[in-house]
Amino acid sequence: MESGDHTYEHLTEDITLVRVGGNELDEYTGPPLRELLVDLVNRGRFYMVVDLTTINYINSTGLGVLVGSLRRNRAHDGGLALVVPKESVLKVLRITGLIKRFPIFDTVDPAVEHLGRNGPKTHVGQ
Repeated sequence: MESGDHTYEHLTEDITLVRVGGNELDEYTGPPLRELLVDLVNRGRFYMVVDLTTINYINSTGLGVLVGSLRRNRAHDGGLALVVPKESVLKVLRITGLIKRFPIFDTVDPAVEHLGRNGPKTHVGQ
């Protein structure tokens, strides 16, 4: 079981891609992800795409990590989009009603485009 296999990269000046490692987001893998997401916000990264492509299972701990991150980002006028291609994870988001709280995409590119359109207008020409 993996517990700290999460990575990130800065895609633009404003947007960070966080890739969640492993195939479960639960009480073992959630806390290291929470630490990473909090650290990114503390470093001024308020727009994030969280890529859950490898995740097959998510429980209440994992959901709590995502909701907490969404709240932290929004508190700084930021945003958070999810990449969720697997039906098993989408089903949990539907059942819990969280599908209405997050912008959700099948792949990374449209999620980045969404945050870019809805992000800060600090770039030249905007």
